[in-house]
Amino acid sequence: MSQPQLLKKVVDVLNAANIEYIISGSVASSLQGEPRATHDIDFVVDVDDKSAAKILGAFSSPDYYLDEISITRAIDSQTMFNLINVNTGDIADFWILTNEPFDKSRFARRYHEDFTGIEIVVSSPEDTILAKLRWAMLSGGSEKQFIDALRVYEVQYEKLDLDYLRAWAKRLGVESILRELEAEAEVI
Repeated sequence: MSQPQLLKKVVDVLNAANIEYIISGSVASSLQGEPRATHDIDFVVDVDDKSAAKILGAFSSPDYYLDEISITRAIDSQTMFNLINVNTGDIADFWILTNEPFDKSRFARRYHEDFTGIEIVVSSPEDTILAKLRWAMLSGGSEKQFIDALRVYEVQYEKLDLDYLRAWAKRLGVESILRELEAEAEVI
């Protein structure tokens, strides 16, 4: 199963279970900025124990690794769990939607996009940039995260809500990294 097939299967399972989600991370930044290879697909999901059971039931061994205890812990601690396609090594990371204001905001601003014939729900470009800058800061200055954010900024510049972007950058403590990104950007 290829990564697009895994993406389609996960999206189909989430839709069938009425689990709301957004795709974020490298898949979102590749759609909105510069494509790059990645082995993981990041989902932010609004899931509880009951709906998580539907995910668990859809992905069984020997083709998939998905641990029920990890799912329960992730829900309880509002962190993440992952699904591994054992045959390809591709991973779907499921980040639990939290009550944090930024999570609520980016979830409310999601939009639908066609990706290789699959309708998916994606993080807005502003929220993709902010999440990437946040990860860059948390990881001690990850250049990969910064470049992903930079490319989204450059490609989407004409459509960006700069007031939203700057206000949330301040609230998230990534204002200085955003200024660095803006100074380096070569708007397309």
